[in-house]
Amino acid sequence: MNTRLAEHPRPSHFLLHVSDTHLLAGGGRLYDRVAADRHLEELLEQFEASGGRPDAIVFTGDLADRGEAEAYEHLRRIVDPVAARLGTRVIWVMGNHDERDAFRRGLLGDGIGGQRPVDRVDDVDGLRVITLDSTVPGHHHGEVTGAQLDWLAEELAIPAPHGTILAMHHPPVPSVLDLAVSVELRDQAALAEVVAGSDIRSIIAGHLHYSSTATFAGIPVSVASASCYTQDLTVPVGGTRGWDGARAFNLVHVYPTTVLHSVVPVGAHAPLDVIDAEESARRLAADGIVIPDAAPRVSSAAPRPIVESMSLLVPPTTLSLRP
Repeated sequence: MNTRLAEHPRPSHFLLHVSDTHLLAGGGRLYDRVAADRHLEELLEQFEASGGRPDAIVFTGDLADRGEAEAYEHLRRIVDPVAARLGTRVIWVMGNHDERDAFRRGLLGDGIGGQRPVDRVDDVDGLRVITLDSTVPGHHHGEVTGAQLDWLAEELAIPAPHGTILAMHHPPVPSVLDLAVSVELRDQAALAEVVAGSDIRSIIAGHLHYSSTATFAGIPVSVASASCYTQDLTVPVGGTRGWDGARAFNLVHVYPTTVLHSVVPVGAHAPLDVIDAEESARRLAADGIVIPDAAPRVSSAAPRPIVESMSLLVPPTTLSLRP
């Protein structure tokens, strides 16, 4: 029997990408009927049942609908046990509905808090995940300041062993909904100048409440739908209509030559055929097909000192934190 290698090896890294949880304090409901916390629990239950073990879970913003401290506590009560069982870390990204001080205290363990942009760098076994805070306090549109762009350029000056994933809330892409223009990321050209030609392999974001893909400065962009409620893209052209359904999350698989983004609908559906892992392996072996193992991971250099005006608690995997 001839042996044939699959066109791609196993991925070197695997991320779970979730966005726009919009939790309320006290288990409150969005629009008085959307149970955002229960929808997030269902999403995580569905993913955990799959047996997937991501290297990190990335939440790209709008985590608390009103930026309430209690909502962040509730979010941690839902997410932390799942992350512990999966043996993974969690990377939190600021969204326009979030409040920086409560976000820092509730999600980053920052006892000082403050209103500094939440810009961070995490080393995920050689894959660099840069978190860029695109929020403008008191507003819903997005902006990235000149100081942030300078910081980002400095970080990108040294390539990471497995490249970089840029995680932000406001995606640098068009929207098919006219009204979304009022809350889009502004002055995108300046960001494009910084990221073009860098080792950024993918930009992941949220904010739109529907799944979408595009390119920006030659870089693939993947927007994850919301876990709470979504936008109905069959609304009459020019309008906007949210609905309590069509929720989804994304799987991000990093390969040597590409980054794969897969959209996963949330909810139960009737199975048509089930082939388990053992049977899949048997069939591949019978056909002489071998999927090569992932390339060895290369860790980044020793972590640089955390850049921060005052000491604060941060996860040990964080390489740098912008002041």
